[in-house]
Amino acid sequence: MPKSNAKPRAPKKGRPIDPSRRRYCSFCKEKVDQVDYKDVTALRRFVSDRGKIKTRRVTGACRRHQRQVAVAIKRAREMALLPYTTSVAGGDDKRGGRRGRG
Repeated sequence: MPKSNAKPRAPKKGRPIDPSRRRYCSFCKEKVDQVDYKDVTALRRFVSDRGKIKTRRVTGACRRHQRQVAVAIKRAREMALLPYTTSVAGGDDKRGGRRGRG
């Protein structure tokens, strides 16, 4: 059996995970069957400031409702109720980015 050059992992920093404090799906709490794409205020909680859909780990939604949220956000974007992205201030090419690529 060959020896591995991998170093042992360092312990994770930050707050330890508290199993007693669990996130619950807000839609399950309110007994929502179907997520509505027209409810923009509810959907905004699931979109980051850059316009990306947040993950289940971040939002605390269950698998079923997270999937419905993703579809509802995509429909709301198509109907121009939610933006696809936000404009970033200072969009000149003085900082990193895709400068110099074709």
